[in-house]
Amino acid sequence: MEQDHPLVRGVFPDLIAELTALLEEEGEHELADCARDLRLVDECGCGDDFCQSIRTADHPRGRPYGPGHRCVSLSPSKGMLILDVVDARIMYIEILDRPPMHRRNAQP
Repeated sequence: MEQDHPLVRGVFPDLIAELTALLEEEGEHELADCARDLRLVDECGCGDDFCQSIRTADHPRGRPYGPGHRCVSLSPSKGMLILDVVDARIMYIEILDRPPMHRRNAQP
């Protein structure tokens, strides 16, 4: 159940502030509005030291997203932020080659 997962803004508030601003700059207003309510479902777990990617919705690993999927590549000042979006819902945030994110205690 989604409510069991913490809000990303409670764990990584700086990420959500940056993500929202970048989405607005790209004209992705609907996604910017949705970003505030993203849930931290899982972390990537690949083990690569340059990756801090997070899953924001349930999805079977190793399977394609299917119809309605698109990638939204953003232009942060450092590293890469790429979103997997399905039908206007952010499913995954690829966070690569960026300074370590500082985790805060999850808040609803």
